[in-house]
Amino acid sequence: MSKTNALQRLTAAAARLPAPLRRRAVTAAFTWQVRFAGTGGVRFEVLESGKAVAVMANRGKVRNHIGGIHAAAMALLAETTTGAVFGLALPGDKLPLLKKMEIDYVRRAKGGLRAEATLALPQRKALAAKERGELVVPVRVTDADGEEPIQCRMTWAWVPKQRKAAEGAA
Repeated sequence: MSKTNALQRLTAAAARLPAPLRRRAVTAAFTWQVRFAGTGGVRFEVLESGKAVAVMANRGKVRNHIGGIHAAAMALLAETTTGAVFGLALPGDKLPLLKKMEIDYVRRAKGGLRAEATLALPQRKALAAKERGELVVPVRVTDADGEEPIQCRMTWAWVPKQRKAAEGAA
């Protein structure tokens, strides 16, 4: 059996709470660890095995010069959501690393944003079975009109937390 990580322990503990409290607890704990997500006002609606849904309100701290959510804040939401679903599937002895972010800005965002990231069972199994690797975590970001202002491709990698001692090292 693989080692659990802090995010897995958090979501297991939060699962015992009523839904509204669960969302608050997961958001508070996650943004305490990932402070920039807290600065951006990312809030989790769902964080469970294989699925993460997070939202970001169009508020002053993340607003750009034309009144929408800033491009960097949109990227933060997509990265946070994919990182959360990826991290929840990762054994505790592995380190998650964002390897590549590809974002196409296709239209102006209207209102707040919602991101939904998923990780299929074969992908989750690969995380547990392989010592290291990488995979693309699908994410869909929509605005208040239900349209996709950005299209993303987030590639996450994992490596062992502890580096193996070099062979023959003194």
